[in-house]
Amino acid sequence: MTTRNLLRTCPLCEAVCGLEVTLDTEDHVVGVRGDRQDPFSRGFLCPKGASLGHLDEDPDRLTEPMIRDRATDTWRTASWTEAFDLIAARGPALTAAHGSQSAALYFGNPNAHTVAGALYLPALLRALGTRHLFSASTADQMPKQVASGLMFGDPLSVPVPDLDRTDYLLMLGANPLESNGSLCTAPDYPGRIKALRQRGGRFVVVDPRRTRTAKQADEHVFVRPGSDAYLLFGIVHTLFAEELTAVRVEVSGLDEIRAAAAPFTPEVVSGRTGVPAATVVRLARELAAAPTAAVYARIGTCTAEFGTITQWLVDVVNVLTGNLDSPGGAMWATPATLGIVRSRPFRLGRWTSRVRELPEAMGEFPVATLADEIETSGEGQIRMLVTVAGNPVLSAPNGARLDRVLPGLDFMVSVDRYLNETTRHADVILPPPRTLQSPHYDFALLAFAVHNYARYSRPLVPLDDRPSESEVLARLALALAGQQPEPGRSAMDSVDELVIAGMLHKAGMPERRGDLLGENTIEQRLDLMLRLGAYGEWNSAALPTPYGPLNLQVLLDNPHGIDLGPLRPRLPEVLRTASRTVDLAPEPLLADVARLTGRLSDAAPDVVLIGRRQLRSNNSWMHNVPTLVGGSNRCTLHVHPDDMSRLGLSERAVVKSAAGALTVAVEPNGDIMPGVVSLPHGWGHADTASQSVASAHAGVNANVLTDDSVIDVPSGNAVFNGVPVTLTPA
Repeated sequence: MTTRNLLRTCPLCEAVCGLEVTLDTEDHVVGVRGDRQDPFSRGFLCPKGASLGHLDEDPDRLTEPMIRDRATDTWRTASWTEAFDLIAARGPALTAAHGSQSAALYFGNPNAHTVAGALYLPALLRALGTRHLFSASTADQMPKQVASGLMFGDPLSVPVPDLDRTDYLLMLGANPLESNGSLCTAPDYPGRIKALRQRGGRFVVVDPRRTRTAKQADEHVFVRPGSDAYLLFGIVHTLFAEELTAVRVEVSGLDEIRAAAAPFTPEVVSGRTGVPAATVVRLARELAAAPTAAVYARIGTCTAEFGTITQWLVDVVNVLTGNLDSPGGAMWATPATLGIVRSRPFRLGRWTSRVRELPEAMGEFPVATLADEIETSGEGQIRMLVTVAGNPVLSAPNGARLDRVLPGLDFMVSVDRYLNETTRHADVILPPPRTLQSPHYDFALLAFAVHNYARYSRPLVPLDDRPSESEVLARLALALAGQQPEPGRSAMDSVDELVIAGMLHKAGMPERRGDLLGENTIEQRLDLMLRLGAYGEWNSAALPTPYGPLNLQVLLDNPHGIDLGPLRPRLPEVLRTASRTVDLAPEPLLADVARLTGRLSDAAPDVVLIGRRQLRSNNSWMHNVPTLVGGSNRCTLHVHPDDMSRLGLSERAVVKSAAGALTVAVEPNGDIMPGVVSLPHGWGHADTASQSVASAHAGVNANVLTDDSVIDVPSGNAVFNGVPVTLTPA
């Protein structure tokens, strides 16, 4: 059989691993392996990447637009012209009758992994003209972005641990050996942790479970779910009390953070966290004494009641120990492409939601209030919803409620490869093409990389007679704005030319339009972003690279990726605070400390629920791949054997919370704290969906148990960890 090997970046998680994909003469994937010449991933491959071909050619994925007949609740295929004509007829008429705020946009996690999601969602939001923007961010990482916005003035300026040079890594609520890392782009996390320990470094994991990551650590510390902020405040208190601070960057608010930490002595926080006071003190001393150190916390701490305070304190500790913006500490990547340049300090709550008056963050409302805005009548009620690569019925808090209210919409459009638990409520589904028919550049994820790097992949498989994913989003934007593509020009080109002209005008070089390289306007936009970026040939202050000044041709000439060097100090360059210093005591976070203090004496619930990441799963959309389902990747409730005996549980249990109840298979597991149970997210697939494998391994929707009225106050993030539940035998 004749085959060819082509290079591609894996788009299935945040690790951005280089792949070598083997295709046959009919463009079918016959093999995937890690690209050993990639300077960042060096041949690393996880089960998800190895299964890319199965996902790419899933026989259950939609290949043509689908239109639903509401009267009979049946689906039929349609042409692209008919689908866009229907949207153009219904969407603008609805917003004309009820106002632009009657429309809403929701986009899911996969958009962070696609060129189309990065480049064309802004056009879609502008077309709708609404403030009703929701995304998976407020079910995931918004606390980190709010904390970074308030401390550094830019919510996209997120420091990451300098994994390859640190001597001490303290990790809370993260399991990168399963997740491959998050807001910390690091292919081969297992290898990097192993290297840290081999060079004599120390690795400590704080988690309610002895995860796969914790088992590789020098020390694992059990902590009660949702109490990480207390632990970190205990460390901050100790650093001040024992005069262990070594602040090496310009800061404001030092006295205020000292005062805020005063009540959180190691003895006081021990009662709330379950971590012995002596351990709290020792961790503080170790962080202060290490030659270099970094604190990193992720989704387990973000999706908790005090997520933003926790993420704030992570970087407070990094500052106090002298490890912010220093090699081996917490540093900022220098991505190759020009990103959003913020001219003003980040502000939280520029407007509020209609029903619950929740503040926006980064232009988004909490997904926890999406159902409120749909079902509450009055001016500004959401009547039309557009979803792009998202399944909030499974991923949002109280997903069962959202499932009930979506049928009340007047019109719904989904861009998705599947008929799933959310898109089954749509009137029109627009499917993107195969993954390998799209180009790939990680605009978002390379901003969080632990080593500076860039790689571009052209499509491996040509498009047939269908539109590209970028064209789908661009044409959808035009349809919702009541417009048609210009004669002889695609919708994508129309959008791109406006963006390119605006960027060139802002850069003061409109005459350079003809110099841009690329086979299409997507590549020309990438070329422009590279030329204006930190290493670019049109940047007068460009950083040097071994490849010369960057443009698209440099990436095309180096298809395995380019090594742009280790992380470098970037302060005060990245700061956008009004004071141009790191703000250790932002007012909104100091105000929320009162809420934290008020919960210090609360009695711990008898049992609380936390989530669980699994290596062969990345949210709901990978459960239709046979090679990724089964074995350890199952929807079971992990319960400590002592709790099994105490509560009289056997094979199945009824789990109840304030929001709902589930009956689920029980799996005894000694790696979880007594009083804590764990259920993975992204399951609960409906048998009415088109995903045959996922439906056959349906599992239960953990978010039936999460309460959409409970959020992390500053960021609006949903609370999935530390949910009080009761367990009884089924």
